[in-house]
Amino acid sequence: MTRVNKENAAEFLQQFPIFQDLSPEELKQVEEIAISRSISKKTVIFSEGSEKEAVFFIRTGIVKAYKTDENGHEQIVSFLKTGDMFPHTGFFNAHPYPATAVAITPTSLLAIPVRHFERLMLSTPSIAIKIMRVLGDKIRELQDKLQVLSGQDVRNRVLSFLLMLAEQHGQQQADKIVINLPMTHQEFANSIGTTRETANRLLNQLAKDELLEVDRSRIIIHNLQALKEQRDA
Repeated sequence: MTRVNKENAAEFLQQFPIFQDLSPEELKQVEEIAISRSISKKTVIFSEGSEKEAVFFIRTGIVKAYKTDENGHEQIVSFLKTGDMFPHTGFFNAHPYPATAVAITPTSLLAIPVRHFERLMLSTPSIAIKIMRVLGDKIRELQDKLQVLSGQDVRNRVLSFLLMLAEQHGQQQADKIVINLPMTHQEFANSIGTTRETANRLLNQLAKDELLEVDRSRIIIHNLQALKEQRDA
């Protein structure tokens, strides 16, 4: 993990909802405590259960966040991309990191140390008030997503996850949507809480129906509308 140039950090941070309501002067104060980092592929950024030292913002790259159960099985929490922050509630509790985060491509991050940020909020309450309002909205959004996923059967979870990946990571190429995300079938299954065999069977059926193609480095969706219709049926 090496340090890189912090140029344009304030402009970058304002793209995040958590900082969108801050004034230029307030953003400059946040920029002053931020640290830029360059992360190599497969490098662990932090481990589940370790002391929370910073919250991270992705400039470029892809990060996988996962938890490990008592049997040592990996449960994917999320795939994070350029413009994402993690962990979301990192500034506002003293709990350890809730998951392990590892860079799955070379990644450039902006890190804000938690203790420095706490001191900044104490000295500038307006920053704390604006950020807490935004986080309240984010929590409600995550609760809604969890409710939707937990109420679905496995097939609909597969479809919903594919549609979420298309929205968050997809790139339109002609009449197709290409999701460039290096993800194994096991990681796909872990993301929706099912077995690899079940995920493979459902993905193979969607491929047989000519709705998509899947390999280790990308997913190509041939008919996004058909996926939506199957989920909503």
